[in-house]
Amino acid sequence: MSVAVQFITSREVFEAYRTPLAEALGEAGLEAALAMDHPPENVDYIVYAPHSGAVDLSPYTRARAALGLWAGVETIISNPTLTMLYARMVDPGLTEGMVEWVTGHVLRHHLGMDADICRTEPKWHKHVPPLARDRRVGVLGLGELGAACARALAGLNFDVAGWSRRPKEIAGVACHAGPGGLDAVLARSEILVLLLPLTPATENTLDAAALARLPEGAVILNPGRGGLIDDEGLLAALDAGQVAHATLDTFRVEPLPEDHPYWRHPRVTVTPHIASETRAATAARVIAENIRRGETGEPLLHLVDRSAGY
Repeated sequence: MSVAVQFITSREVFEAYRTPLAEALGEAGLEAALAMDHPPENVDYIVYAPHSGAVDLSPYTRARAALGLWAGVETIISNPTLTMLYARMVDPGLTEGMVEWVTGHVLRHHLGMDADICRTEPKWHKHVPPLARDRRVGVLGLGELGAACARALAGLNFDVAGWSRRPKEIAGVACHAGPGGLDAVLARSEILVLLLPLTPATENTLDAAALARLPEGAVILNPGRGGLIDDEGLLAALDAGQVAHATLDTFRVEPLPEDHPYWRHPRVTVTPHIASETRAATAARVIAENIRRGETGEPLLHLVDRSAGY
């Protein structure tokens, strides 16, 4: 018997996933009809990445689960018609991409590469960086992505500390939890990476008070969520020199408006939400595994705890 899988995505996303998901489902021993136009009452599973705001999911009365294509969930679980199970995307390709972006930009700022790459005058100015073991890096958020980045940075011999709401243990990383732990990580982080989920409890984690706790001249990387940062507080900290540079990949409004101060600030690097992207070839296998689990009565992977917000 074939399962009906409804894509609530853009047509472009559907076309990108149709072949790899069909292949992954076949390898899992499942037959599936993949479409964007199944009658809602006939749908067994939803592949969900809405491209035009929230979708009314109440007609999908038979659907066992909605399987997301995004790591972030805050705009999804706020939909009151999402009453079925919801699994966020934890994709090996997405994790690899995030690790590469984070390590690349940490190394960029650690080595002071902008001084040479952005040089406009022929001046021989030696700037020898410390060794990685003498550079203190903080990672806020130790979920799948944050833990992977913390391990990679520790593997490069950086002095890494991480913070999460709940206690974690990661080899080579000094893990902290709770309000006191956050203060401890902020106070030591010469380079700070934000990879927290966005929830009411984490919004504006990096406000003016938190920014003041950082070492003077700290660097901030935000590939997590735009709402983690108080934008006005960050701009003030940049102007005052408390923060030397901010490399930002996510924003409260995307695309970032052309008149936003971040675009023109000399101490800000804007990247257009490219730190990591779900890859169809690897994500399709995650979706297929969850459909297989749903069909055999096993627990789904990566289910979202709506009470916690992630």
